[in-house]
This record gives sequence, structure tokens and C-alpha cells, in this order.
Amino acid sequence: MTTDEPAAPAVPRTSEVLNAVLPDEAARELYLAVLREGGRIGAAGVDPADRGALEALIRLGLLVPHALDSSYVAVSPRALADQVAADLRAEGVRLLQQSERLPDRLDELVRAYERTSRHLDVTGGVEHVEGVPEIRTLLTCLAREYPHESMTMQPGGARPAGVIADMLHHTSAYLRRGGSVRTIYQPPARLDPATVDYAAEVTRLGCSIRTLAADFTRLVIFDRSVAVLPKGADGTKAVLVTDPAVVAFLVDTFEQHWHHAEGVNWAALAAGTADSAAHEQVGRLLAQGLTQRTIAARLGLSERTVAAYISRLREMYDAETLFQLGWQMRGARAGEPGA
Repeated sequence: MTTDEPAAPAVPRTSEVLNAVLPDEAARELYLAVLREGGRIGAAGVDPADRGALEALIRLGLLVPHALDSSYVAVSPRALADQVAADLRAEGVRLLQQSERLPDRLDELVRAYERTSRHLDVTGGVEHVEGVPEIRTLLTCLAREYPHESMTMQPGGARPAGVIADMLHHTSAYLRRGGSVRTIYQPPARLDPATVDYAAEVTRLGCSIRTLAADFTRLVIFDRSVAVLPKGADGTKAVLVTDPAVVAFLVDTFEQHWHHAEGVNWAALAAGTADSAAHEQVGRLLAQGLTQRTIAARLGLSERTVAAYISRLREMYDAETLFQLGWQMRGARAGEPGA
């Protein structure tokens, strides 16, 4: 999901059409009040605050003004119901006719697209794609053709600012179209402010992002039907997999990784700083008994940086040795709510 895409044109729903031709709550209340007055109300008896509701009822034909005695008379809503029903039926016929003509109107564009685009055979096997623009185009097309579910594994930590902005645009668009998105990062992603801000925003929109302290390969799966894998380490080649058995294996691999991945409160993390996030991660791993070297490798930090964080933690916990610090931190975490 890596190129700009315009928002889909808004199509009025039936409920929106009805709301446009039916009385709102204020108009309904005024109409009922007129009925309680015997079906007639004088102009002087209408509260100025109800002027908008009065005009709506006149426009809808539910109140008929009589200039002779400056009054308004309520009439049966049955005529309005019949008229609205007739209008909706006519609109339904019109929309049905438009839907039948739509394929013909788009036929030229469809044929032009098919002349220049690949045809995805979901019963086939493997297709090789070369070039970053081609890979981005492929992902954009797949996101449109398979709009229901996206599973992604993204190793590494920080991403370029332009990539983050593009990811935000397309992930948000996928979610708005009703798709679900699950993503797995490695722990270093929690240390990059731009990635954290992105994750906080898309999780607010409904995306789920976890981190997994393990090595894994970049992977994108759409609708459990097609998958995209990297080919080589430079990111300029990819493989599109459509074989059902292979895709099912990749889906199972993702689900196993997802089960072992750790949930993250990205919104809370975004409210802090990258330094506090790294500090928290070092403390968490240290409390699990990991060594300084292992922590550095897992978080993608230098041993000197991890040593600086540990030094600060020893000051906070007044610990003389690394073993004592780990012991005290495990005890502190055991006493946390929900621990």
C-alpha cells in the first residue's frame, strides 16, 4: 500500500435519502403538539424556537397554512408516505438501470487496464516482480482486489519519513474501506518516534500492531489468498505467491508469530519519548534475565547504549550488581497491577 489513492465518491445510503424527506425530531414533536391541539394551531401559538420545524412541516405537506385566519392545519401523513415510497421506488429503478449500464460505461477503461496490468491467478503458483515501483504498484493493486484482511510482518526498526507517511495514508484508506489490518514489528520499532506515532494513529483507527522479539522475514498477506515475500536482501525484488497450499502455510506462520507477539499500548508510548521507550524496553528485558549483550542485539542498540540505560536503572533501584538489579526489577514488576 504505497501510492496515493483518491477517496471513493460518496454514495447516498437509503437512510440518508429518507432523512432528507422525513421530518426530523423537532418537526415530529411540533406535529404531535398540533394534533394535541385538535389538529389546528394559530400562528401566534407557534414558539419562535419552532420556526424551523414549522417550515419543515409545511415543506413536507404535513401542515397546511390558512392565510384567512393565520392558522396551520395538520393533514394525514399517509399522502407523504405514499409519495416518499413512490419516489424511492423510482429512485431504485433508476439506480438499477445505472448499475446495469455501468460495466459498459467502464468497458474501455477495463480493457485498457488489462492490456497493461498483470492478471492474478489465485490458483497458480509464483510470480517474480522486480523494481521498487513495480512492487509498490503490485501492493496497491492487491489492496484493492483483496480488501478484507491484511497480515503484515515488518522486521527492523525505524523507517524513512516518506515511507511512514505513505504507510499511514494507505493503511488508513484500507481500514476506511472496511478491511482489517494486523502487523508484527520487531521491538526496535518501539524506539523510533515516527514509527510509534504511526502505530498510535492506525491502532486508533482499528489496526492491531504487536512486537515480536525474534527474527522473521518481511511478509504481506491479503485475504488469506495471496502473499508477497522479498526476494533477496536489497528490497528491489519480490515474489507473489498465489498457490493455496503455500499461502495457507504462510498464514499459519503469521498466526503462530502473532500468538507469541507482545501487545503494545502505542498511544501511551507516543505520549512519551524515544528515550523513555528504550529505557522501558531495557528494563523489561533485564527483568526477564537477559544479558546486556542479548538485550543490545534484540533491541538493535549498541552495548554501550544499553550499558548507559542499565547504569541509570541501577541508580534508580540502588542496585550494586547487575544480578541484584534484575532481581529487584523482577520483584517490582511482580507487584505491578495485572502482573
